[in-house]
Parts: sequence; C-alpha cells; structure tokens
Amino acid sequence: MVLIKRIFAALISCCVSLPLFAGWGDVNMTPGVNALSREIFDLHMTIFWICVVIGALVLGFMVYLIVAFRKKEGDKPAQFDDHPVLEMTWTVLFAVILAVMAIPATFTMIRAYDDAEGDINILITGHQWKWQYEYLEDEVSFFSNLSTDLDQRNNIAPKSDNYLLEVDEPLVIPTNKRIRFLITANDVIHSWWVPDFAVKQDAIPGFINTAWTQVDEEGIFRGQCTELCGQYHGYMPVVVKAVSPEDYELWVNEKKEAKIQQALLTEKLWSTEELYEIGEGVYQTNCVACHQVNGEGLPPVFPALAGSDLVLNDKAKQIEILMEGVQGAAMQSYAEQLSEVDIAAVITYTRKAWGNDASGDGEIVIPKEILDYKNNKL
Repeated sequence: MVLIKRIFAALISCCVSLPLFAGWGDVNMTPGVNALSREIFDLHMTIFWICVVIGALVLGFMVYLIVAFRKKEGDKPAQFDDHPVLEMTWTVLFAVILAVMAIPATFTMIRAYDDAEGDINILITGHQWKWQYEYLEDEVSFFSNLSTDLDQRNNIAPKSDNYLLEVDEPLVIPTNKRIRFLITANDVIHSWWVPDFAVKQDAIPGFINTAWTQVDEEGIFRGQCTELCGQYHGYMPVVVKAVSPEDYELWVNEKKEAKIQQALLTEKLWSTEELYEIGEGVYQTNCVACHQVNGEGLPPVFPALAGSDLVLNDKAKQIEILMEGVQGAAMQSYAEQLSEVDIAAVITYTRKAWGNDASGDGEIVIPKEILDYKNNKL
C-alpha cells in the first residue's frame, strides 16, 4: 500500500508541474485563423478530453482491481468464466461513446472537404523543391523559392527567427474571400500544409486534390511540405500572406504589369556584367542545391559545371537542357519556371564563373536567344 501511494504521489506531481503546462502550447494543435480551423481545434480538444476521462476511468478501475483483488493469504478466489452483464455494459457504452464522437467529426470533415468553387481559385504545383502558384482567374503565375541565406544553412551565420520558413515570393490571398486550392505535383509526391488554415493536402503527379480556406484577418502564415520528397525536402516552405481585398487587387495589377515589363526586357541590350549579376542570384536560388556553390556538383548524380566541356563549348546544348530538362535525371525543365532573362543570365553566369571564362569560348547568352528557342519549338 505504501508503494502504491508513492506511485500516485509521483504521478500527481508530474501532472501539476508548471514546466509541463508551460510547454503545452508547443505540442498541441493550433486553433488557426479561420472558422473551420477553430472548429477542428474544438473538435480535437473535445475528443481529447473524452479520451482522457476514459483512460483515467479504465486505469483507475484496473488499479482498484489490482489492489482489491490481489492475492492474499487465506483468501479463496472466486470461480467464474465470464460476466455477461458487465461485458454487455461496456460494449454498449463504448459503442455509444464512439457514435457521439463520430457525429460531430463527420459534419466537420464534410465542411473541411467541401469542393465548391471559390471566389479565387489557385492551382498549386509542387516541384523539387519549390511551389508554383497559378491564379486561374487573374492569369498570374510565379514560383515560390526558399530565401534563407546559404550561410545560415551552412551554420556560418546566425539563424533568423523564420529559418527555413521564408520565401522570395509568398502566396498572396485576400481576406474574407473563399479561396479554393487545386493541389498537384509535376515530379514526386509533395504535401502542402498550412496549420493556421487547417489545410494539409497531398500533391500527387497526375492528380488534383482540393482544399479551401477563408481567412478573416490579415497576416503572414507559414507552413511546409510534409511529404518526404527528396534530398532537400526541408527546403520548400509555404508562406501565405493575407491582405485586404483592395491591397490584393493592387498586387494583382502589379504582377500583370511586371509580366509585361519582363517581356520587354528580351529586347534590351544586356551587358555581360548585368547578366552575370542576375545569373548569380538565379543560380543561388535554383541550382546551388544540386550543383553546389563552387560549381563542383555532386557526381555522378549532379554533374560539375566548373570545367564542364558542355558549359564551356556547347551553348546550344546548354540552352536545350535548361529548356527541356534531362529525361530520367534530376534535371528538370526551367522553361516555365524562369523568364527568358533569368535563363540567359544563369547560363551566362555558369560560362563565366569558377574560371570557366578562361577555358571556354566565354560567349554570353542573351534573352533574345531564349525567346527564339521558345518560338522555334512552337
């Protein structure tokens, strides 16, 4: 009996300890920022406490049986095979409890998977390792890349508050509008997850899954890919910026204007220095994970660009590889991911960096050449 009392005292002290409750918010679900996420959170907490009560009652009953009916000298054990009343009671009782839990859960899941068309419909495509967002009504499309500095990833510089959860272009949505997400992938399985929206949906090549949200407040909300999608799975975060409907319209107009200006840049006379500077930034964002900062790559899977005969002497083939990708290899097509300026600039950068300029023909690539390649493929 003394031992049992000590065990109970230890359990109670653990349950009421302040550090335990201090960390509760770090392990529990988030209530989220919209009505559906809060409904899911409330459902989660209701079922959680039902399970706690059931667990406490079952554990208490077991302890009582262990103590009250333990083997004692002189006691003669009862002889029986079963207890029909007790067995029927707990079978019916737990069936009723499961039904009570299932009814609200079913209604909540029906609302969560409502596939009705949204005020704004966005196609989300997972790539290794970035997200592409296409606004179907507004004809706006862009890629969202991890923007965490390389020095932070390599433990050279101090890590920021949003380490590995920051991107160059967030997904922008208006508040108080129904947003429907159509989620797919172009290579392997990814998973688009924003806990504040209670949205987590697999992105599967060849399939389109749907999800939706309606955000009531402005702010920035972060998530991640939650499917192991390759070597740099942890480097494709999700960042969503909710703004007022007026600011959203301004943002859409700015994106459309930027698209027009980008098209005009193909006619500009570019200097080598301008292309090299732009290309370095494009390389750091899109190429460095596989081909490394020094261009040495990770052979044999990711070939070296420094000293590469193809990079040094075959400009046409290099353009083709970036535009078409390499079938059966990790090299993907960048024809839809990067602009003509970015593709020309990054090719120029690889032909000039790491001593390549001294070894090869040193010829630059201009955006007009990339545009001509696209037109010839049509």
